[in-house]
Amino acid sequence: MKVVAAYLLALLGGNPNPSADDLKKILGSVGAEADDDRIKLLLSEVKGKDITELIASGREKFASVPSGGGGGGFAVAASAGGGAAAAEAPAAEAKKEEKVEEKEESDDDMGFSLFD
Repeated sequence: MKVVAAYLLALLGGNPNPSADDLKKILGSVGAEADDDRIKLLLSEVKGKDITELIASGREKFASVPSGGGGGGFAVAASAGGGAAAAEAPAAEAKKEEKVEEKEESDDDMGFSLFD
């Protein structure tokens, strides 16, 4: 990943065709080790290609990957819990809010507030 970042930094810096030495120089400037094999692999893969097209095709591929976490099981379990728990939740929230307000008032007694 750091080799890709160095490559993109070189492009952003105005170097349309960064070399392995350019990438090593960028990586060295931040104290990162340069892996010659990874640099060669990256440069061989991007040689002659437009970076904007590569990024666009990568986004398309990434968008098609399922991200998991559908949450279907949790939603069913939460709704099957019954109405009693749902009715108690707002009352508990109201009590918490009252306690928070009391703390804020005590801050005013000290003569200062972080948000003034």
